[in-house]
Amino acid sequence: MSIRLPESFNLTSFFLDRHEREGRGDKLAVLSEGVEYTYRDIQRRVNRLGNGLRSMGVRPGDRVLLLLFDSAEFVVAWFAAIKIGAIAVPSNTALRAPDYEYFLAESAARVVVVEPSRAGELAGIAGGASLLVAGEWDAWLAGQSPDLEPHPTHKDDPAFWLWTSGSTGAPKAAVHRHRDWMYCSEHYARGVLDIGPDDVTFSPSKLFHAYGLGNGLMFPFYTGARTVLYPGKPQARVILEIVHRTKPTLLFSVPTLYAAMLGETDAGNPFDLSSVRLGVSAAEPLPAALGLRWRERFGFPLLDGIGSTEALHIYASSRPDRIKPGSVGLPVAGYEIRIDDDGDLLVRGDSIAAGYHNRPELTAGRFRDGWFATGDKFTADPDGFLWYSGRSDDMFRVSGEWVSPIEVETALVEHPAVLESAVVPYQEDSGVERPMAYVVLKPAAGSAVLARELQEFVKNRIAPYKYPRRIEFVGELPKTASGKIQRFRLRTEPRP
Repeated sequence: MSIRLPESFNLTSFFLDRHEREGRGDKLAVLSEGVEYTYRDIQRRVNRLGNGLRSMGVRPGDRVLLLLFDSAEFVVAWFAAIKIGAIAVPSNTALRAPDYEYFLAESAARVVVVEPSRAGELAGIAGGASLLVAGEWDAWLAGQSPDLEPHPTHKDDPAFWLWTSGSTGAPKAAVHRHRDWMYCSEHYARGVLDIGPDDVTFSPSKLFHAYGLGNGLMFPFYTGARTVLYPGKPQARVILEIVHRTKPTLLFSVPTLYAAMLGETDAGNPFDLSSVRLGVSAAEPLPAALGLRWRERFGFPLLDGIGSTEALHIYASSRPDRIKPGSVGLPVAGYEIRIDDDGDLLVRGDSIAAGYHNRPELTAGRFRDGWFATGDKFTADPDGFLWYSGRSDDMFRVSGEWVSPIEVETALVEHPAVLESAVVPYQEDSGVERPMAYVVLKPAAGSAVLARELQEFVKNRIAPYKYPRRIEFVGELPKTASGKIQRFRLRTEPRP
């Protein structure tokens, strides 16, 4: 399909209002915590909230920060902000107050739509931003009009920001436009996964991520399908129970969780996954053995893929009939991929972000004549299949989340017993990666007790998923002549 959009285009007209225009208003769109919502239900709530945001002073171009779990409230707040021409800024719900202070300052948000459980924490740091507590707004929304026309945005106007971390660990906002989801949805969701109106999607990967946002919201709303949303932490047994109960046809997750779900079924737990026709894996490398074990156990394949926040979703993927275990597959239609002489992968396509907010030098360095420099290293085999070779910086993924070694190391050296540290990934038996720290102590003896103390110390300072699962005490760290730690040597040396 050739995608031709009018110059005046607001994404909510296609992804939301179109369903009512085309006679799907009564079709189920969202299942959230046992409650079903039709497309008409969502549209009317979006219109009321959009009018409410306007009454709070939100104007086109203003930022609306979303600090929400995966829920109908997220769906409504996301579309409401974008429909009135504001910029939706979904944010990780697992972070701490200093992170949210940074997001507030960076976005200059006019309004923060927040979970009730986080409202108290945000109240003390919101500054000039107004707080709107989701789920406590029913009476207020009832007083707003259920009618709202989309603001006449240009197709290239900013519609939403998505946070992405860099090698320093400081998040930056990738600026995406109203048109961008159209290309991912057509080329990947429809072109690779063949999502249709009879599908039911379930993505334990969360909506505040580009990956989860496509899987759990934009792809089903593009095709008139239904999505299952789960607000809790993605734990293997709970996810298996949800799949058993809600019967999705498409399952989206990350290798860490797929490995954990296999572990649950190894223990003999009886879960029926027969409704699922395809599984999708992304956000971290899928070990070949894990993909093979999964298909043997459950009878459907896991399609590995590679994407990025800047490209918005997956731009290279396996196909149901074309899988090479360990490879992320072939370029998705609509995207061009180039591997330069240093092995760095660059991608070009119509969903690439306009750049980073307030980062002109970084934007110029990563967005080059229509190409985005991903920071990932790849090789291609004679059939065109892509094989991941690592990062050009020291970043790595844990359960689909970026981890900056520098951030974890900085937290560790704040402990009075630690002289210096180096953090690298290590592979568990399942093949997935976890953080590991090599620690040099000040004159003191390392012990298992101190290792556990350091782990808790890190958890209390940064997002808990980043803490080192293993700690090895060493006498010194490998360094260059100038004193820079050589993490690459620690990544290649034997693990304890």
